Amino acid sequence: MSRKPIIAGNWKMNKTAAEAREFVEAVKLNIPSNELVDTVIGSPALFIEGMKKGVRNTELKVAAQNCYFEDFGAFTGENSPATLAALEVDYVIIGHSERRDYFHETDEDINKKAHAIFKNGMTPIICCGESLETYEAGKAEEFVGAQVSAALKDLTADQVASLVLAYEPIWAIGTGKSATQDDAQKMCKAVRDVVAADFGQEVADKVRVQYGGSVKPENIAEYMACPDVDGALVGGASLEADSFLALLDFVK
Repeated sequence: MSRKPIIAGNWKMNKTAAEAREFVEAVKLNIPSNELVDTVIGSPALFIEGMKKGVRNTELKVAAQNCYFEDFGAFTGENSPATLAALEVDYVIIGHSERRDYFHETDEDINKKAHAIFKNGMTPIICCGESLETYEAGKAEEFVGAQVSAALKDLTADQVASLVLAYEPIWAIGTGKSATQDDAQKMCKAVRDVVAADFGQEVADKVRVQYGGSVKPENIAEYMACPDVDGALVGGASLEADSFLALLDFVK
Protein backbone atom coordinates (compact mmCIF):
# COMPACT_ATOMS: atom_id res chain seq x y z
CA MET A 1 0.00 0.00 0.00
CA SER A 2 1.28 3.45 -0.90
CA ARG A 3 1.62 5.78 2.09
CA LYS A 4 2.47 9.46 1.71
CA PRO A 5 5.90 10.21 3.23
CA ILE A 6 6.15 12.59 6.18
CA ILE A 7 9.34 14.47 7.04
CA ALA A 8 9.22 16.27 10.38
CA GLY A 9 11.91 18.50 11.83
CA ASN A 10 12.16 18.66 15.61
CA TRP A 11 13.91 21.86 16.66
CA LYS A 12 13.88 20.86 20.34
CA MET A 13 14.88 23.82 22.56
CA ASN A 14 16.62 25.81 19.83
CA LYS A 15 16.17 29.08 17.94
CA THR A 16 14.85 32.49 18.85
CA ALA A 17 11.57 33.79 17.45
CA ALA A 18 13.51 35.88 14.92
CA GLU A 19 15.51 32.85 13.80
CA ALA A 20 12.30 30.85 13.42
CA ARG A 21 10.86 33.55 11.16
CA GLU A 22 14.04 33.61 9.07
CA PHE A 23 13.88 29.84 8.64
CA VAL A 24 10.25 29.90 7.52
CA GLU A 25 10.94 32.64 5.00
CA ALA A 26 13.86 30.67 3.60
CA VAL A 27 12.04 27.37 3.13
CA LYS A 28 8.32 28.02 2.74
CA LEU A 29 8.28 28.54 -1.03
CA ASN A 30 10.66 25.67 -1.72
CA ILE A 31 8.71 22.86 -0.07
CA PRO A 32 7.48 20.07 -2.38
CA SER A 33 3.75 19.70 -2.93
CA ASN A 34 1.90 18.09 -0.05
CA GLU A 35 0.50 15.68 -2.62
CA LEU A 36 4.00 14.15 -2.58
CA VAL A 37 5.14 14.57 1.02
CA ASP A 38 3.92 16.07 4.29
CA THR A 39 6.52 18.50 5.57
CA VAL A 40 6.43 19.48 9.24
CA ILE A 41 8.43 21.59 11.69
CA GLY A 42 8.20 20.86 15.42
CA SER A 43 8.60 24.31 16.94
CA PRO A 44 9.10 25.45 20.53
CA ALA A 45 5.70 26.46 21.90
CA LEU A 46 6.72 30.11 22.19
CA PHE A 47 7.00 30.40 18.41
CA ILE A 48 3.94 28.47 17.30
CA GLU A 49 1.59 31.39 16.75
CA GLY A 50 4.18 33.23 14.67
CA MET A 51 5.06 30.05 12.80
CA LYS A 52 1.44 29.44 11.87
CA LYS A 53 1.16 32.96 10.48
CA GLY A 54 4.39 32.51 8.57
CA VAL A 55 3.40 29.24 6.88
CA ARG A 56 -0.11 30.34 5.91
CA ASN A 57 -0.92 29.39 2.30
CA THR A 58 2.22 27.23 2.05
CA GLU A 59 2.86 23.48 2.13
CA LEU A 60 4.72 23.62 5.48
CA LYS A 61 2.88 22.33 8.55
CA VAL A 62 3.59 23.11 12.21
CA ALA A 63 3.89 20.67 15.10
CA ALA A 64 4.08 21.28 18.81
CA GLN A 65 6.85 19.37 20.57
CA ASN A 66 4.66 18.28 23.45
CA CYS A 67 1.40 18.97 25.26
CA TYR A 68 -0.34 18.06 28.49
CA PHE A 69 -3.29 15.64 28.63
CA GLU A 70 -5.72 18.10 30.26
CA ASP A 71 -7.19 20.99 28.29
CA PHE A 72 -7.09 23.55 31.11
CA GLY A 73 -6.30 23.76 34.82
CA ALA A 74 -3.69 24.38 37.47
CA PHE A 75 -0.78 22.85 35.57
CA THR A 76 1.89 25.53 35.67
CA GLY A 77 4.22 25.54 32.69
CA GLU A 78 2.33 22.98 30.61
CA ASN A 79 0.92 23.45 27.10
CA SER A 80 -2.82 22.95 26.68
CA PRO A 81 -3.89 20.79 23.72
CA ALA A 82 -7.02 22.93 23.42
CA THR A 83 -4.88 26.06 23.09
CA LEU A 84 -2.65 24.39 20.51
CA ALA A 85 -5.74 23.40 18.55
CA ALA A 86 -7.01 26.99 18.68
CA LEU A 87 -3.71 28.02 17.07
CA GLU A 88 -4.45 25.48 14.32
CA VAL A 89 -1.45 23.28 15.11
CA ASP A 90 -1.37 20.27 12.80
CA TYR A 91 0.67 17.72 14.75
CA VAL A 92 1.92 17.18 18.30
CA ILE A 93 5.07 15.18 19.02
CA ILE A 94 4.72 13.05 22.15
CA GLY A 95 6.74 10.34 23.85
CA HIS A 96 10.15 11.57 22.72
CA SER A 97 12.94 9.82 24.60
CA GLU A 98 14.05 13.14 26.06
CA ARG A 99 10.59 13.61 27.56
CA ARG A 100 10.64 10.07 28.90
CA ASP A 101 14.18 10.26 30.29
CA TYR A 102 14.53 13.84 31.52
CA PHE A 103 10.95 14.50 32.58
CA HIS A 104 9.95 10.97 33.58
CA GLU A 105 6.92 10.69 31.32
CA THR A 106 5.35 7.25 31.40
CA ASP A 107 3.61 5.13 28.80
CA GLU A 108 0.35 6.00 30.54
CA ASP A 109 1.08 9.73 30.25
CA ILE A 110 1.76 9.36 26.54
CA ASN A 111 -1.44 7.42 25.98
CA LYS A 112 -3.45 10.12 27.78
CA LYS A 113 -1.80 12.76 25.61
CA ALA A 114 -2.66 10.82 22.44
CA HIS A 115 -6.33 10.79 23.46
CA ALA A 116 -6.24 14.52 24.28
CA ILE A 117 -4.62 15.37 20.95
CA PHE A 118 -7.27 13.49 18.99
CA LYS A 119 -10.05 15.00 21.10
CA ASN A 120 -8.80 18.41 20.01
CA GLY A 121 -8.61 17.56 16.31
CA MET A 122 -4.84 17.29 15.92
CA THR A 123 -2.61 14.38 14.92
CA PRO A 124 -0.06 12.82 17.29
CA ILE A 125 3.44 11.84 16.25
CA ILE A 126 4.18 9.18 18.87
CA CYS A 127 7.84 8.38 19.50
CA CYS A 128 9.23 5.05 20.60
CA GLY A 129 12.74 3.67 20.88
CA GLU A 130 15.22 1.68 22.91
CA SER A 131 18.47 2.36 24.74
CA LEU A 132 21.81 1.00 23.61
CA GLU A 133 21.72 -1.49 26.49
CA THR A 134 18.34 -2.82 25.37
CA TYR A 135 19.48 -2.94 21.74
CA GLU A 136 22.66 -4.85 22.55
CA ALA A 137 20.69 -7.29 24.72
CA GLY A 138 18.56 -8.20 21.70
CA LYS A 139 15.39 -6.91 23.34
CA ALA A 140 14.66 -3.90 21.10
CA GLU A 141 11.57 -5.37 19.40
CA GLU A 142 10.03 -6.48 22.69
CA PHE A 143 10.72 -3.14 24.40
CA VAL A 144 9.53 -0.93 21.54
CA GLY A 145 6.50 -3.12 20.93
CA ALA A 146 5.39 -2.63 24.53
CA GLN A 147 5.78 1.15 24.16
CA VAL A 148 3.65 1.16 21.02
CA SER A 149 0.87 -0.99 22.47
CA ALA A 150 0.70 1.16 25.60
CA ALA A 151 0.65 4.41 23.63
CA LEU A 152 -2.23 3.23 21.44
CA LYS A 153 -4.39 1.79 24.21
CA ASP A 154 -8.13 2.43 23.71
CA LEU A 155 -7.68 4.50 20.57
CA THR A 156 -10.02 3.68 17.70
CA ALA A 157 -8.85 1.92 14.57
CA ASP A 158 -9.48 5.07 12.53
CA GLN A 159 -7.41 7.13 14.95
CA VAL A 160 -4.50 4.71 14.81
CA ALA A 161 -4.61 4.59 11.02
CA SER A 162 -4.30 8.38 10.88
CA LEU A 163 -1.49 8.94 13.40
CA VAL A 164 2.28 8.80 12.95
CA LEU A 165 4.66 6.51 14.84
CA ALA A 166 8.31 7.59 15.04
CA TYR A 167 10.87 4.90 15.82
CA GLU A 168 13.98 6.55 17.23
CA PRO A 169 16.71 4.36 18.73
CA ILE A 170 17.91 6.40 21.70
CA TRP A 171 21.51 5.44 20.99
CA ALA A 172 21.29 7.19 17.60
CA ILE A 173 19.71 10.51 18.67
CA GLY A 174 22.19 13.34 18.41
CA THR A 175 25.14 10.96 18.67
CA GLY A 176 26.17 10.89 15.03
CA LYS A 177 25.48 7.15 15.09
CA SER A 178 22.60 5.95 12.99
CA ALA A 179 20.87 2.64 12.52
CA THR A 180 21.73 0.73 9.39
CA GLN A 181 19.16 0.58 6.63
CA ASP A 182 18.42 -3.01 7.60
CA ASP A 183 18.01 -2.12 11.28
CA ALA A 184 15.66 0.75 10.46
CA GLN A 185 13.53 -1.46 8.22
CA LYS A 186 13.48 -4.29 10.75
CA MET A 187 12.36 -2.06 13.62
CA CYS A 188 9.84 -0.02 11.64
CA LYS A 189 8.32 -3.28 10.42
CA ALA A 190 8.24 -4.49 14.03
CA VAL A 191 6.34 -1.34 14.99
CA ARG A 192 3.87 -1.94 12.15
CA ASP A 193 3.48 -5.58 13.19
CA VAL A 194 2.43 -4.46 16.69
CA VAL A 195 -0.25 -2.28 15.14
CA ALA A 196 -1.39 -5.23 13.03
CA ALA A 197 -1.61 -7.46 16.09
CA ASP A 198 -3.56 -4.89 18.09
CA PHE A 199 -5.74 -3.30 15.38
CA GLY A 200 -5.58 -5.49 12.28
CA GLN A 201 -3.53 -5.52 9.09
CA GLU A 202 -5.68 -2.92 7.30
CA VAL A 203 -4.90 -0.35 10.00
CA ALA A 204 -1.23 -1.34 10.03
CA ASP A 205 -1.05 -0.84 6.27
CA LYS A 206 -2.31 2.74 6.68
CA VAL A 207 -0.33 3.98 9.69
CA ARG A 208 2.83 5.92 8.84
CA VAL A 209 6.07 4.95 10.59
CA GLN A 210 9.04 7.31 10.64
CA TYR A 211 12.67 6.57 11.41
CA GLY A 212 14.63 9.07 13.51
CA GLY A 213 18.16 9.16 14.82
CA SER A 214 20.99 11.14 13.17
CA VAL A 215 19.06 11.39 9.90
CA LYS A 216 20.70 13.81 7.48
CA PRO A 217 20.59 14.65 3.77
CA GLU A 218 23.39 12.16 3.08
CA ASN A 219 21.51 9.13 4.42
CA ILE A 220 17.79 9.91 4.18
CA ALA A 221 17.34 8.34 0.73
CA GLU A 222 18.52 4.92 1.96
CA TYR A 223 16.02 5.00 4.83
CA MET A 224 13.20 6.14 2.56
CA ALA A 225 13.91 3.19 0.27
CA CYS A 226 12.82 0.82 3.05
CA PRO A 227 9.27 -0.52 2.51
CA ASP A 228 8.18 0.12 6.10
CA VAL A 229 9.84 3.52 6.56
CA ASP A 230 7.38 6.26 5.62
CA GLY A 231 9.38 9.28 6.68
CA ALA A 232 11.81 10.72 9.18
CA LEU A 233 11.79 12.65 12.43
CA VAL A 234 14.90 14.81 12.21
CA GLY A 235 16.70 16.85 14.85
CA GLY A 236 19.96 18.61 14.03
CA ALA A 237 19.60 18.45 10.25
CA SER A 238 16.31 20.36 10.48
CA LEU A 239 17.82 23.45 12.12
CA GLU A 240 19.28 25.04 8.99
CA ALA A 241 17.12 25.89 5.99
CA ASP A 242 19.48 24.44 3.37
CA SER A 243 19.87 21.17 5.26
CA PHE A 244 16.13 20.84 5.86
CA LEU A 245 15.34 21.41 2.19
CA ALA A 246 18.02 18.88 1.21
CA LEU A 247 16.19 16.27 3.30
CA LEU A 248 13.31 16.60 0.84
CA ASP A 249 15.37 15.92 -2.29
CA PHE A 250 14.36 12.24 -2.25
CA VAL A 251 10.91 13.15 -3.61
CA LYS A 252 12.32 14.73 -6.77
